[in-house]
Amino acid sequence: MANESTAAGAGTSLPGGESLEPRTVDAGRGASWWVEGWRLFTPRVGMWLLITLILIGLVCLLALVGLVPFIGQLLVLACDVLAPVFVGGLMLGCRAVDRGNPLTVAHLFAGFSQRTGPLVIVGVIYTGLAMLIGLIIIGMMIAIFGVAILGMLTGGVDGTQTGVSLDSVVVAVLLGFLFFLLLLLPLVMAIWFAPALVMLGGMSPVDAMKASFHGCLRNVVPFLVYGVIWLVLATLASIPFGLGWFVLGPVTIATVYASYCDIFEDKGNA
Repeated sequence: MANESTAAGAGTSLPGGESLEPRTVDAGRGASWWVEGWRLFTPRVGMWLLITLILIGLVCLLALVGLVPFIGQLLVLACDVLAPVFVGGLMLGCRAVDRGNPLTVAHLFAGFSQRTGPLVIVGVIYTGLAMLIGLIIIGMMIAIFGVAILGMLTGGVDGTQTGVSLDSVVVAVLLGFLFFLLLLLPLVMAIWFAPALVMLGGMSPVDAMKASFHGCLRNVVPFLVYGVIWLVLATLASIPFGLGWFVLGPVTIATVYASYCDIFEDKGNA
């Protein structure tokens, strides 16, 4: 890509702790990110698939351990916190491919040796805010529909015993889902670029999440184009028993890197 250089070396801090300022790009760039993502995927298809298999294996292992009371829940929480660490490492992997260097399995775990603390803090902030959103939704559900609705949604209470109709349950689910999306969207905007900004831009966790939010906010239209394309690709990837996700998953990661370069990095450094 034209702006493959970074203002700071991978995993280093910006001079004087400066923040990267997001730029506004054209709507068509939302489609170009997919082109760039595919370009980063095709030279190292085998390694991308291996990394995807390793991640799937870790998720399956987590699912098995998750059956253990308490310990499983703690591990799930820990994985949510560590997710930005893995993504940060993959951003280094994308950088390597972008510069013509090999992609390796080590890139998946690179976040555990570089910028680990800041990436973990990003994960802690994200997980904490996501849990807070969940509590807010539960509180809103109780305030609107009463405590009985929670028992019905979890299957612990029979609707005939509470007098709550099926229509009310459907409305509660739809409203809860809508409110959840509305509250989650700003958090997704804050986390989208954060691992890349921490790992490649050397920013602090809070500054990275702020910059990520502003970068997404300034580029709503390109992200709408990007999102529509993702929905189409996700549908196609799910048709053949979900096998298409072995390709769409890595390509999506690569598009995050492509969008980061497009919005945050200095094109003059190319």
